[in-house]
Amino acid sequence: VAPGEAGILVAPLTAVNRFLGYAGDQVQSEKKLLRNVLKVGDVYFNTGDLLLLDRRGFLYFHDCIGDTFRWKGENVSTTEVSDVLDLLDFIQEANVYGVTIPGLWTPAVSQQQLLRREGRAGMAAVVLKQDQQLDGKRLYQHLVKSLPAYAWPWLLRIQSSLDVTETFKQQKTKLVQEAFNPDLVGDPLYFLHAPQGDYVPLEASLYRGIVSGE
Repeated sequence: VAPGEAGILVAPLTAVNRFLGYAGDQVQSEKKLLRNVLKVGDVYFNTGDLLLLDRRGFLYFHDCIGDTFRWKGENVSTTEVSDVLDLLDFIQEANVYGVTIPGLWTPAVSQQQLLRREGRAGMAAVVLKQDQQLDGKRLYQHLVKSLPAYAWPWLLRIQSSLDVTETFKQQKTKLVQEAFNPDLVGDPLYFLHAPQGDYVPLEASLYRGIVSGE
């Protein structure tokens, strides 16, 4: 990669430097391998880590592939968005992820709509501080000052606590699967209504409008 750009860290596998795989999960093990990268027959291990190369040739940890999503042709760092949300005094913790919009690829969706909605929309599961309430207008103003529009979390899910993995990383898989269907999610949901500059409750009728492209 060129200086100032981020790239994925991969490591060549050899007789000495081996990857034994995940116990009992051959499918996931194979997903971590990149074959025929520089020549036929070579194998590299995909760490999933993004490193940034500066102009002096130094490498810095930048992000994890699993912690990014693509929206409107741009890559969004969930860590960067979470850090911005955590600056607000009424937010205790935020877990940011990308969600697909059901019906995105149906024939009823125009090409113009497809371009507007490419990839995954930003969503954040948020824990509010004790005795604090969501201030949608302040949150919107904060996002306008801090992030480009494509990185905004357009959907919010208010939770009492955030799930973590055994290694204490934020759990995103279940949140991504549940997405923002109010019939499936028991937590309060909100949608960013940009013309109003506020987050509004995501009710069933609004959900149907979003997934139908209205």
